[in-house]
Amino acid sequence: MPRPIRTYISPDFAVAIKCGFASPGSDETISLMDIRNIAIIAHVDHGKTTLVDHLLKQSGAIRDNQQVQERAMDYNDQERERGITILAKCTSVEWSGTRINIVDTPGHADFGGEVERILSMVDGVVLLVDAAESVMPQTKFVLSKALKLGLKPIVVINKIDRSDGRPKETLEEIFDLFLALEANDYQLDFHVLYASGRQGWAVADLDSPRESLAPLFDRIVADVPRPKPVAQAGDDYPFTMLVTTLEADPYLGRILTGRIESGAITVNRQIKALSSDGRVVERARATKLLSFRGLARVPTDRAEAGDIVAIAGLEDATVADTLCDITVEMPLPGHPIDPPTLAITISVNDSPLAGREGDKVQSRVIRDRLLREAEGNVAIRLREVDDGAYEVAGRGELQLGVLIETMRREGFELAISRPRVLYKNDDVTGQRLEPIEEVTVDVDEPYAGIVIEKVSTRKGELRDMRSTGAGKSRLVFHAPSRGLIGYHGEFMTDTRGTGVMNRMFHGYAPHKGNIDGRSKGVLISTNEGEAVAYALWYIEERGKLFIVPGTRIYKGMIIGENARDNDLDVNPLKSKQLTNIRTHSKDEAVRLTPVIPPTLEQSIAYIEDDELVEVTPKSIRLRKRALLPHMRKKAEAEAEQG
Repeated sequence: MPRPIRTYISPDFAVAIKCGFASPGSDETISLMDIRNIAIIAHVDHGKTTLVDHLLKQSGAIRDNQQVQERAMDYNDQERERGITILAKCTSVEWSGTRINIVDTPGHADFGGEVERILSMVDGVVLLVDAAESVMPQTKFVLSKALKLGLKPIVVINKIDRSDGRPKETLEEIFDLFLALEANDYQLDFHVLYASGRQGWAVADLDSPRESLAPLFDRIVADVPRPKPVAQAGDDYPFTMLVTTLEADPYLGRILTGRIESGAITVNRQIKALSSDGRVVERARATKLLSFRGLARVPTDRAEAGDIVAIAGLEDATVADTLCDITVEMPLPGHPIDPPTLAITISVNDSPLAGREGDKVQSRVIRDRLLREAEGNVAIRLREVDDGAYEVAGRGELQLGVLIETMRREGFELAISRPRVLYKNDDVTGQRLEPIEEVTVDVDEPYAGIVIEKVSTRKGELRDMRSTGAGKSRLVFHAPSRGLIGYHGEFMTDTRGTGVMNRMFHGYAPHKGNIDGRSKGVLISTNEGEAVAYALWYIEERGKLFIVPGTRIYKGMIIGENARDNDLDVNPLKSKQLTNIRTHSKDEAVRLTPVIPPTLEQSIAYIEDDELVEVTPKSIRLRKRALLPHMRKKAEAEAEQG
């Protein structure tokens, strides 16, 4: 006999209606049987967040007169500056009596861990593919994860309004990708929609009227199954929930988000947290229960199985833990996450200028901050390697760069080492294996030759080359991760800024042998003080400068790149000698080439093993590990003997 459906309106939700965060007749009164949980997955820049904007507007979650910035889901400062999604975020809309919980996911390969853990709490996915760029590396990655979980995607070919769009060819490539990833017959029978996320319409046929996103809403309601946990909703079943995301709130403390797998939960209910091995982490009360309604999180009194909610009140529980009733003994199984492939060492800043710009400089404070990051980000691993030094392993340079930039803005001063790949040994042969990446390059045909040459010198293998029209070529390489560190800047120079390179972890392969590092040396300061324009004018003849006149420098700081392959010690403090002898050159103007300061990611990729990046809230400096010349010579001698 089917269970009766409960309908209720919480007092907190009534307040939310009054404040304008929700509307009367909103989904708080919708039966828990009418829920759809979906994730929107795609390659970076294929239009996920823009599409979510219009889904929110056309569903009524955002009022017509409400001021909302573009890409409303990307509210993080770095997300808006970089134009990418970094953190997966939940929202919710109502359509024809059905509440649709939507998860907006990152598109960059470095943040694939966010996508992997989010897919465990949804019942369907919308696969977004650019009509012009077609299938890209991250498209393959996110689709493979969805297919392994048995999810049936709804394919949306986006950006149909682009002049270079080729929807028919894109659909053929998508179908080929499904076959290559061994999709079953159920998954191969996917539905296709054509859309323009920016203009806010979707159609099932290219000849249909282009009016709204109603066809996409209807397809989601029809194709995405109801959450499986709904069958175990209600007080007759014990409450269980697998934590998927973790965030901190200054008022509520730790907020744990996930999908309720069985039972129901109410505010102030006594619950406990179990680790993946069944150990009790803590017992606490659920002091706050939050549901997602549009762009807001609305307090509610009760939630049942199948819904995605956020719970506050616990102090120690973290991602992959199970929140459950006191009587539950077995934790919910978690889904494995791909291991990290790249690591850097973060240590205390010990340069002569340390402590002048930041207020968080102690190793203890740095350690606590890194532990908090590793706790909430399942794709990051942390290991203490030395007194005051910590190895942070992640998916790529961008992910680690975002972490460092976040800490920098919080007032930390850090010293960062060169990234290095994480090797492993073959279980059978004992052979050393290294991570290999699939590199997809879209480049103008005249520059294809130089790209192939440069990637080949870095032990990359060309796997595919084809024309994509409009004078462009698409190149696909398999290259070692360590060979690609620092290549992006050189790639942009070689292609005159027109090339696009995307990387995705492919797998492990036998070690490819030695790869040459940076081809040029650096210019190293021999004095401490403020750089003088007159001295820099002469130093500029030796190479490219990284600093401008007036910059504070110290012994061992890298101030530029040498034109030759050796390091050169220079004096940036040398000033012009004043004499009473007349010369024609006495009034010669000092004209320096404008300096483009390197970004954090460029600096980290540029340095060698004997160098560090000094990161402070106001500055990014390059330096040698050993600041004094005789200490550098001693270290070189020891390295040669070793």
